[in-house]
Amino acid sequence: MKRAGRLFEQIIDRDNLRLAFARALRGKRSRPEAQDFGRHLDRNLEAMAAQLRAETIPVGRFRQFVIHDPKERVITAPCFTERVLHHAVINVCEPTFERWLIADTYACRTGQGRIAALLRALEFAHRFPFFLKLDVRKYFDSVPHQPLLERLERRFKDPRLLALLERIVRSFRGSLGRGIPIGSLTSQHLANFYLGWFDRFVKETLRVKGYVRYMDDMALWAETKADLKAALSAGEAFLREELRLELKPTPYLNRTEHGMNFLGCRVFRQHLVLNRRSRQRFRRKLARLEGDFAAGRIDEGELQQRATALVAFTRTAGLCGWRFRRAVLEELAVSGHKARPA
Repeated sequence: MKRAGRLFEQIIDRDNLRLAFARALRGKRSRPEAQDFGRHLDRNLEAMAAQLRAETIPVGRFRQFVIHDPKERVITAPCFTERVLHHAVINVCEPTFERWLIADTYACRTGQGRIAALLRALEFAHRFPFFLKLDVRKYFDSVPHQPLLERLERRFKDPRLLALLERIVRSFRGSLGRGIPIGSLTSQHLANFYLGWFDRFVKETLRVKGYVRYMDDMALWAETKADLKAALSAGEAFLREELRLELKPTPYLNRTEHGMNFLGCRVFRQHLVLNRRSRQRFRRKLARLEGDFAAGRIDEGELQQRATALVAFTRTAGLCGWRFRRAVLEELAVSGHKARPA
């Protein structure tokens, strides 16, 4: 694959910066820092372009908070100015990342989201009798800076772009030389890009026909257990020696007919269902919404919006879960109304 060049000037192009601002503004319009940036938009974008040219633009300014969804995660959210910067970079670099990734890599790609990944997993489950489920141990915290930057040099040849990417990467845990922040747009694309080398190893070297990856959740399918055990051994060695990553110590190999937990669902040979954890979260979050509405902490419009999003999660294409949704909605008097009878 030919290396991409002459991209830095595209990043600092005025139209690209304005597009980056518009994309960074999504969901942030009410934030004071976003409003301040937009109030003097032309001046701020000109200053950003000048700082990028001089290689003096500040990076590494963020705030951190903890979420439990369902496990505890530390989210590192960049300040609004850096959100604009990250969008400006990804606007230009995304096509190169996209060409590098294989068709069965999902997350952070147009048309390649959770639903597409589940449907592809269902397709492989129908074709193959055995599966192997893998996860990288603390992936975002473990990505090593130097190997990542070396691989970026194989895809990009613009020195100023590479210098900017290095500053962004090393601005987080630079003293440790490892880790990229959860919550940053550039991190999502870099994380996906880095495991693209594992994707190609699995598909081009191991010749595994059934393979799906959604960020660091990976699933392989094959005709025999022996094939998957061999793939596990080779894949573990590749991750350790080439990418300096470790798998979680609990890879799961079983018959497809028994079902596999993947992206909040359980994938069987002929159908999908919500897995137990997703069912528990759905019940808990709906009950919390009802409590917040009853206590006056949210209004009816916000209740409906958030409840609709929760229900949508349980309605993944091909998902057999309408009886469960109906049972939960009948238990809860959301917005003062029981579910209507069929």
